[in-house]
Amino acid sequence: MSYTGAVHPGGPADVRTLTHASIRKLAVSAMSNNVYLVTCEATGAQLLIDAADDAPRCLALVDEGTGRLDLVVTTHQHWDHHRALHDVVAATGAPTAAGAEDASGLPVPPDRLLRQGDQLRVGELVLDVIHLRGHTQGSVALALNEPKGRTHLFTGDSLFPGGVGNTKNPGQSFESLIEDVTTRVFDVYGDDTWVYPGHGDDTTLGAERPHLPEWRQRGW
Repeated sequence: MSYTGAVHPGGPADVRTLTHASIRKLAVSAMSNNVYLVTCEATGAQLLIDAADDAPRCLALVDEGTGRLDLVVTTHQHWDHHRALHDVVAATGAPTAAGAEDASGLPVPPDRLLRQGDQLRVGELVLDVIHLRGHTQGSVALALNEPKGRTHLFTGDSLFPGGVGNTKNPGQSFESLIEDVTTRVFDVYGDDTWVYPGHGDDTTLGAERPHLPEWRQRGW
C-alpha cells in the first residue's frame, strides 16, 4: 500500500520508503500530534522528530524501524510536542537537539542547540536545519534531500496545508514567520518538496505556493 500521510491517534504508522531512507509517521494524543521516525537504510541509524506523547507508542515506533535511536529532535518548545521526551530519552539514552532559542522550555536540556544552516547526520543521511521564527522563537524545520530526488521537509508547527502556524498568542509573530517561511523555505525548495507538519495531513510546496499572497493579506 502506498504512503498517504493520513494517520490518526490509536492507528498504525504510515511508512514511506525512499532510496536511502524510510519515513514513518505516527499520530498520538487528542491533539493528533505527528511523530516521525527517519531511518537510514544503509546503517540502521534513526532520528525521532517530536516525542509528542505516549512514550510506549513512540518507543514501539522506534522498534518498528531498526530498534536503535540515534537522535531525538524537538521542533519547538510547546508542551504538546515534547510530553514523551523525558521518558523516551530515559529509555534509550538517545541524545537530543532543539532550536537554541527554545532550549530552556524543554523538559530535557538539549545536547545540541540548532541554528539556521546547521546540519544533522543520521548514519549516512544529512538533514539541513531551517530556523523559522514566529510560532516560537526557536522553531526549526528539517530538510532531507533525496539524491537526485525531492526534498522531504519536517516543519513542526511552522507550516501546514493552508497556512503557517498559529501566531496569535503573546510572543508570536506572523510577520517573522511568513518572512522566514517565504525566504528560507519557498524561495529555496522546489514545488515537489513534501511537507510533513506537526499535526494533520501532509502537503507539498507546490500546493501551497500559490496561496502565499493570500496568507500575507489575511495576516495568518
